[in-house]
Order: sequence, then structure tokens, then C-alpha cells
Amino acid sequence: MMRQYLAIKAQHPNILLFYRMGDFYELFFEDAKRAAHLLDISLTARGKSGGEPIPMAGVPYHAVESYLARLVKMGESIAICEQVGDPATSKGPVERQVQRIVTPGTVTDEALLEERRDNVLAAVCGHAMQYGLATLDVSSGRFIVSECHSDEQLLAELQRINPAELLYPEGFANLPLIQQRKGLRRRPEWEFDIDTAVQQLNAQFQTKELTGFGVSELTYGLQAAGCVLQYVKDTQRTALPHIRAIYQEQPDSRVQLDAATRRNLELTQSLNGGIDNTLFSVLDTTATAMGSRLLQRFLHSPITDLYELNNRQNAIATLMDGPGGELTDTLKRIGDIERVMARLALRSARPRDFARLRNACNELPDLQLLLKPMNDVLLNELAAQINTYPEIQALLNAAIVDNPPVVLRDGGVIAEGYNAELDELRNLSKGATDFLDQMELRERERTGVPTLKVGYNRVHGFFIEMSRATSSQAPADYIRRQTLKNTERFITPELKEHEDKVLTSQGRALALEKQLYDNLFELLHPFLNALIDTAAALAKLDVINCLAERAETLELYRPSLTAGQEIHYEAGRHPVVEQVMESPFIANPLQLDNQRRMLIITGPNMGGKSTYMRQTALIVLMAYIGSFVPAQNAVIGKVDRIFTRIGASDDLASGRSTFMVEMTETANILHNATAHSLVLMDEIGRGTSTYDGLSLAWACACYLAKNLSAYTLFATHYFELTQLPEQEQGVVNVHLDAVEHNETIRFMHTVEQGAASKSYGLQVAQLAGVPKPVIDLARTKLHELENQKLASNSTEIATPQKSTDQKQATGQAEMRFSDMANPVKDALDSISPDELSPRQALDFLYTLKRLSES
Repeated sequence: MMRQYLAIKAQHPNILLFYRMGDFYELFFEDAKRAAHLLDISLTARGKSGGEPIPMAGVPYHAVESYLARLVKMGESIAICEQVGDPATSKGPVERQVQRIVTPGTVTDEALLEERRDNVLAAVCGHAMQYGLATLDVSSGRFIVSECHSDEQLLAELQRINPAELLYPEGFANLPLIQQRKGLRRRPEWEFDIDTAVQQLNAQFQTKELTGFGVSELTYGLQAAGCVLQYVKDTQRTALPHIRAIYQEQPDSRVQLDAATRRNLELTQSLNGGIDNTLFSVLDTTATAMGSRLLQRFLHSPITDLYELNNRQNAIATLMDGPGGELTDTLKRIGDIERVMARLALRSARPRDFARLRNACNELPDLQLLLKPMNDVLLNELAAQINTYPEIQALLNAAIVDNPPVVLRDGGVIAEGYNAELDELRNLSKGATDFLDQMELRERERTGVPTLKVGYNRVHGFFIEMSRATSSQAPADYIRRQTLKNTERFITPELKEHEDKVLTSQGRALALEKQLYDNLFELLHPFLNALIDTAAALAKLDVINCLAERAETLELYRPSLTAGQEIHYEAGRHPVVEQVMESPFIANPLQLDNQRRMLIITGPNMGGKSTYMRQTALIVLMAYIGSFVPAQNAVIGKVDRIFTRIGASDDLASGRSTFMVEMTETANILHNATAHSLVLMDEIGRGTSTYDGLSLAWACACYLAKNLSAYTLFATHYFELTQLPEQEQGVVNVHLDAVEHNETIRFMHTVEQGAASKSYGLQVAQLAGVPKPVIDLARTKLHELENQKLASNSTEIATPQKSTDQKQATGQAEMRFSDMANPVKDALDSISPDELSPRQALDFLYTLKRLSES
């Protein structure tokens, strides 16, 4: 047994091997120790190897799915080794083979998947300026290939996709870029070979070349796709008919969002890692899990196709006036058939999957009736793709019981009346025939014993029972089986034959039921492609219907999408913040156009600057998924990218400080923003010294306003930046209002024109609970600094003005800082600090103090 185990384990050295032994899956050696630790199960020992006990751990076969689910969530992969030989005919250990490999990125079992999240397998290859990326959702068959032209673009794509597993070649040059991701799997270089990849993909799609898919030029992308396909074949060990095509994702077809933007806008995950208080949590009232997954893809991939976006808006408006509630109820009864289709294609569907498909087919005619009267382009397209399937409906209604068991193992899945032979075997196994009654009447007449009985029990089987007094009348062919106190029990050759037939009928019934069950896959195979298209259309209908319900419930308004250069709305609200606030949300307007390209936003902390900025980004993003938005009279012009630089965070694992992270994200914006980008920048420069930070903030704002002309919301506490509108066209000051009274502050949360008068930092600190002595000391220091500034301003010597040529050479507006007094400068110029002794340095410090006071 150990030789067999070790031979199989040698083929799967890096993953856990679940080795079937009787009613358990067993693990041995290091696998046993690891599984015992991960699953908190008992670690025992059995036999010896090299004189040492062999570690062993196991889980019951009937409960294996729960253990697999826990391991998959931990990122583990598991090889399932089953008995494939016949124990009755085997000499030595029963033959075993690995029947499937369960990995985080290739699971399709319902128990192992999060129903409302995509489960994506990805592969990456290439180098710093050209990466190939391929993704496959095995549970739906979506196979997508793309190429990224920078580290930032690759990280943004991985952030958007969030793969459960990421494959990379052994010689991948930029491993530090991805090493923080979970589910990394190193694969041999040959799996990324371009010729092998093209050959495998053509074989999968039954084509001669890939030109028809529009991906033939993506060399790195196809290399990654070849690795993905090889990996899925290795793990699934079956045909993959639901993977029918490969698609290229065009970056220009989407509004680009980098990793920092997705994180800061909290689209599907909040900053603390949860899903509550995200845009997705507010919008998701979908009726099906497949609709919920599609809504997440919408949020992470806003599109730029105005025709499709207007079609979505029209469909939402139609459903708002239509039978939305009835549509929701019907979709709920249809359920998540997208993943059912994948399991059917992989022949891993369970009895309840067939029941779900049957229920869905029963509901489709009613759904068609609801869609038929709707005069809308998109809804009509979806109705045509959804279709009805009377053949499948009739087949599954006849074949599957109303409430099938979870697994086929114990039978009871195939409905009565579907197969006459199965019905007969089941009746035999239950003893539910008239054979015993007829035999009892016949034997009573034959023996002349009216009290004779034909019976059955589980211990002794079938018998003919006669009293002790009448047992002498038993015919010669009666064979005594059991003697009791007052009765004798017999059996006859005829009854023995019936007994053998009954006792084997259960096994025969299970075998026939499995055969009929497997045949259902064959009968449904011709409909597989149409059913997959129907599932995709149902998911999209679910999302559109959900957005229609949200538009009514949340009081959203239809935006106008244009190709112009403007972003304008009135009474805009933050869709998430207003849901968690107990008091009414204060709505605010926004106007960005060629004359107002940048807003310098000032105001107190807690005043609402970040909320105002984020709500603008979310309004734009919602418009670009086709949704209605929480703003009135919204006009959204062309937007190609959304960037955010909001909040403070470090990346200590990569050796980056808070300020380094801030500058890295800022650099990404300045390199990649265009005139059609929406840029949100909050508190640039606060992670360094005052003058350094102010200089950086000023320079970044100038560059965005003059060189890029991007739509920009620039929040700052550097009041020097409020002078920028006087020097740059298209820059405007606005502020979040607040009212101060008796050293306290009340935030008005209203956006007003012009710059704020002060930052109210001490008042906010007091609200946060900073001790009063600290506040008093800070207030004293503030008065002292303000008086020094006034004194400095009164004696300030302006710096010589630069020539026009110098200004044009720098391309930036100049900031004016006061110079030191000349005597101090002269004194400093007269000494060399490295040559001073400690005593001389102290004396010189007193000299400088006297000069500054004179």
C-alpha cells in the first residue's frame, strides 16, 4: 500500500494527496502533518518506515467537501486519489488513480466557491515593458487575454481581476512585482512556449488559426493563455466544452482605473478589507448570484461605448415603468445557472444542479411573457438570447425527482416512471411486489395449512413460517431455515431464487441509476452552448433590473453622456455615505469644463473634502456602467481614466514609507493622466517638511493644470495654493464651509466658491478628544507663530524677479519666500561648519541670535 501511495505521491509532490482507503481519505508523512495542522484533525501513525512510525491523518469521505473548502480558502491544492479497481478481483492493493485536482483557481464545486464572487485563474509572463496576461473563469468559461505595457498597468489589472491563482514561468524576471499576491504557482517554461500555446488553443476551439478571435498578434498574451489551458487540463482531467472562445480586452474600451483608485474608491472592498459600506454593497440587489458577479465586473470595468451605455440607460428607464418586482421574483426562481452550465460541461454536476436547470427551464416561458411587451432594444436582444427549452424542460421534469439528494451515491435521484427497469428493481429492493402474497395463498392451498405465512426479516431473509403443530405437513421441498419456540421457518428453491433477486436488486438499481444519470449529460450536451448564452443574458438582465430598482429606491437620476469636455452635476450625493448617515446628506454641485479644469478645494478636516471628491468619481463611474446616478442634471463628458491619491498608507513589506507611497502614486498620475482623465488629489506633500511639501503640491497642481489640463479636484491645507488661480487659467478656488462659535466648530458640508478662511485644526483636534491643556498650549503656540509671520511679512525682502526667459524655461509659476536678513547671511557665509569646534558652534549660535534681534 505504501509503495502504491508513494508512486502516486511522486507525481504530485507539491500538493496534498487525499488517498482513498475505505470510508476515509488518508494522508501520510509530511502531508499528514500539514493537513493535521491546517484542518485541526488528529495526527496518528500506522506502520513504520525506516524504523520510524508513518504519520497519518484522514477525513471521512462523506464529509470531504467541507474539508476541501477550508483548504481551498487557505490557498492549498489537493489531488483526490480514488479506488478505480474492483476489490473482488484485485490481487494486492486495489488500483487507484488521481481523478481530479482541486486548486483555488480551478474549483467548480458549489461547496468550494463563493457564490457572489468570480473565481479566476490567471497567468502572467513577459518583462518590464511588455507583459502577457490571460485569465479564465473555469466556472463560466470566460477566457480573456491582454497585454500590459508597464508595471503599473499589470498591477492595476491584477487588482481588478483579483485571481485566486496566478501562474508564472520559472524564469519570470520581475517576481518581486507579484510576490505579495496569494495563490502564486510557478510553472515550467515549456508551458509558456508560443507554438505549443497556439496549437493547444486551436485544438480547444477546433480552429486552424486564432485570427478570427483577434488575438493572433498578442504573443505574450497567447503564451500566458497556453499555460492557463494546460493547467486546467491537468487539474480537471476531462474535456472542457464550455471554453469556446478567447477574447482580447481592449484597454481603450474601458475607463482605466489603477490599483490605488480601486482601493480608495472602495468599489467592492472597503479599506478595512470587508464588503460592507462599498459601492457594490449599496447597488447589489440582484436576484441571482451570477447577476451579482456581473455587477462587480461592471464596477471594475466601466466601458466607454456610448451606444451600449445609452442602451443600458434606456433599458433601466423601461424597467422602472415595467414589472420590475415580477421580474425579480422570476429571476430568483431561475437562480445561478451559469455555474450549473460549467459543471454540466465538466460532467461534475450534482443532482441538485439538474433540478436547478429544470426549475430554470420551467420559469423561462413566464420570463419571456414579461419581456415580450417591452419595446426596448437591449431588452429585446436579451429576450432573443434567453429563449425557452421545451425539450430540456420535458426531459428533466420526467427524469429528476422534485427534491433530489445532494449526491448520487445513495440513489433516489431518477424519478419514478422514467425507466421501467429501474422501477422494477426498486420495487424488488423494497419488497413492494405481490409475489409474496401470491406465494402465500398458493402454499396455503398446497399444504392445507391456513395459518401459513410468507415473511421477511433483515437477519434471515425470506421464509415460510408454520406452527410447530402443523410443521409435519411441510412438503418435501421445504428446507428448514430456523426453529423458534412455537414455529418453524422454511425456505424453498423458488423463494431462495426470489431472495437472491431482491438482495441484488438494490445494487443493480444503483448501477442502472448511475448509468441513466450519466446519460443525461449526453442528452444535454447539444444544448450546452445555447444554455451558456442564455445564462449570460439572464445575468445581464438581472443587473439591469437591479439598477432599475436602485434608481427608484435611492432616487437616482439619468445622466447625459457626451463626447465633450465637461463634468457637470447639481445636488450630487455620495451613494455610500448617504446610506450610513443618520442625518440628511448635504448635496453639492460640481462644474468642470474648459474654463474650470481644476478646483483647489480648501476647508477644515472633517468638513467633507474627501467625500466631495470621491462622490464625483463614483458619479462618473456609475454613469460609465450605464447606471443612473445620485445627482441631478448630470452631464458627463469623455473620461478615459480615473486617478485618486487619497489617504495615507505605507507599504513596509516592500520597504516604502507613507510618503514614498504617496509620491509613487503621484508619479503614476503625472505620467499617465490625459486631458480626459479625472484626477482626485488629496493633501499632496504632507508627508515631508512644510516647504518641501508645499513646493511639491504647488508644482503638481501647476503641472496638472498647464501641461495635462486634466479634470482635477485638488484638496489641500496649504493656503498658498489658493493663489494659483491668479496665475493659471482654468484653476478655481472652492471650499467646504464651516461655522466657528465659542472655540467650537460646526461643519456645514456645503461647497462654496472661493478659498477657506482657515483650517480649524485645533477645533477638530478638540472634537477628537485631545486633552484641553494640549489644546491651550497649541493655541498659545499658534498665536506666537502668527505674530512671527506678521513681523516677518513687515520686513520681508522680495526675491529678485526672474526674467521672462527664465520663467518660460522652468514652465512653472514661481512661489515667493522671504529671504533671511543680510547680516545673518553674511555671518553664515563667513564660516565653514565642518571646521567649527562644539564650543565655537555654540558661540556662533548666540551671534546669530543677536543679529536676528537687531
